[in-house]
Amino acid sequence: MRPFVYDHPAQRVIFGIGSIDRLADEVGRLGARRVLVVTTPAERRFADDAARRLGPLAIDVFAEAAMHVPIETARAARKRAAELKVDCCVAIGGGSTIGLGKAIALESPLPIVAVPTTYAGSEKTPI
Repeated sequence: MRPFVYDHPAQRVIFGIGSIDRLADEVGRLGARRVLVVTTPAERRFADDAARRLGPLAIDVFAEAAMHVPIETARAARKRAAELKVDCCVAIGGGSTIGLGKAIALESPLPIVAVPTTYAGSEKTPI
């Protein structure tokens, strides 16, 4: 496949081998300084790698995302984001993780940077 960038109002897609190397630049493009990385327990290694790539921008990793985004998980993630005063959420994983990122942003102005590890469709829908 050939690398490409797809830019859409309120959405920007960066695709290609090694695109994860641009994570810190994309977060910086949003003006973010304090990032909460979210993932599932099973994909924690990807979130830890993302946090390493983000360096001092990564404030914490919340590795409790679960299928269908249970309300208790969404509340806990929102609380953690508020406590840490984060200004961006990076979601690493599939639909459950990206859905959790959306649930956090639902009650705040936080932008979400989604790094899908599978194609679930959640990364392309606004809800």
